[in-house]
Amino acid sequence: MRSEDVRTLRIPTSGSERGPVAPARQTDELDRRIIEALQANGRESFRSIAARVGVSEATVRARYGRLTVEGILQVVAVTNPLGLGYEQALVGIKTSGSPEQAADAIARWPEADYVIATAGQFDLVVELVAADRRHLLELTSRLRALPDVVSTETFVYLEMWKQLYDWGSGMPKEEPTR
Repeated sequence: MRSEDVRTLRIPTSGSERGPVAPARQTDELDRRIIEALQANGRESFRSIAARVGVSEATVRARYGRLTVEGILQVVAVTNPLGLGYEQALVGIKTSGSPEQAADAIARWPEADYVIATAGQFDLVVELVAADRRHLLELTSRLRALPDVVSTETFVYLEMWKQLYDWGSGMPKEEPTR
């Protein structure tokens, strides 16, 4: 199969590419309750959320605006790429120096949905979504061709047992021990 025969994966965006993730910002209990409501139902109205958390609709609207502008909250439809017929892989990358240049380059790829600097065996861990195995091979070849990339190790997803996106409101509250 020739590379031009491979259908290119296009990830639609809302006009702004996802980029570097900022460090933690200040949120309070009201922010967390609004986030939890939207995680349960991203289409719930601000009026309904306001009634549930005990504030005005305007307050919920303002908090939602701040949380989205600051990059803390993004309301999207989450899919399972494997269920849609795509190939998905996690790639560990070792670099010869600082991983920042490689991370910046990979973060611009529409096929990279996570680019993470790590401590441990790999300098970077990248999650890739590809149209098919040939496309995945092309992506891993592109990774290895980047300056400063010394080696890669690819973990192809065979099946997904769990995928959650409901951790954003804080760590689970532990019951006090008595």
